Amino acid sequence: MSINNYKMSKEAQNKNLHKAKNNKKDEFYTQLPDIENELRHYKEHFKDKVVYCNCDDPRVSNFFHYFSYNFEHLGLKKLIATCYKNQDADLFSQNDSDKAIYLEYDGDKNGNNIPDPEEIGIIALKEDGDFRSKESIELLKQADIIVTNPPFSLFREYVAQLIEYNKKFLIVGHQNAITYKDIFKLMKENKLWLGYGFKGGAGHFINTEYEDYATAGDHRDGMIRVSGVHWFTNLDINKRHEDLILYKPYTLEEYPTYDNYDAINVNKTKDIPVDYKGIMGVPITFLDKYSVEQFEILGLSASAGYSEEIVGIPFLGDKDARPLINGKNTYARIFVKNKKI
Repeated sequence: MSINNYKMSKEAQNKNLHKAKNNKKDEFYTQLPDIENELRHYKEHFKDKVVYCNCDDPRVSNFFHYFSYNFEHLGLKKLIATCYKNQDADLFSQNDSDKAIYLEYDGDKNGNNIPDPEEIGIIALKEDGDFRSKESIELLKQADIIVTNPPFSLFREYVAQLIEYNKKFLIVGHQNAITYKDIFKLMKENKLWLGYGFKGGAGHFINTEYEDYATAGDHRDGMIRVSGVHWFTNLDINKRHEDLILYKPYTLEEYPTYDNYDAINVNKTKDIPVDYKGIMGVPITFLDKYSVEQFEILGLSASAGYSEEIVGIPFLGDKDARPLINGKNTYARIFVKNKKI
């Protein structure tokens, strides 16, 4: 694909995301292979646990499918899923339903290791099934781990609720969420981190509301390709304890200092110098390789406004607080230090 076509594709995807956010129609349903690929790293967390999928129509949800069919394999205690009241059958669900419901499954009863319909409890909700409703919150309180793909437009509010009720979780979100002050604060404090991720940093989601701008070789009927999606979690995984292998020595020429911060600029995560002990500004994509034992996250500079709580290091400039080199913006940067030097 040409550079121009690539730019057009990225712009179109962003337009779709903004349109979804404005319309609050951003229920991009996750594919089963993507769920299986991520969840295989978390098996030890689920034994004897209650799993709650609170942003899923359980009749068509691949999250409910995965956990019900792997119930005994994971050693689950109970599975719960709730459905928001469906106002648009083509948007949210393939079923024509105007009632919110929740499903409960507590394991195989007839020995065939398959979640048969008669083994799944279907209960009507009095409210609309929104994750913020009283009924949904009562179900949330019962749960140990929340696993779902919440609406991107409500991501901050959704995570805040999980933190408020001290829940473990594994959820899908967009990379842009990293720059939200409240989300980044959790990441800085090691209360939230990135999972293993989607292949190529992009996911294909079931959603017929928006036009798909994927390339011909990456197009999938009935789906939309969204780049920059991630799994966000507070479940401990091996990945976050694996040091990033560094090999490049520091040089003044390759790693310039910012105009307005006492820190050097690093354009690519793989180019973090092996021997630099000061503060470094690294791309947001660094968080996908972040080792809690290797690096310390100091802050984030993503916009022109300076916030000591978020940026984390002294501002030496005037007016523009973005990380500048020779007066030019270098885009969002996370400030880090290597603990092992």
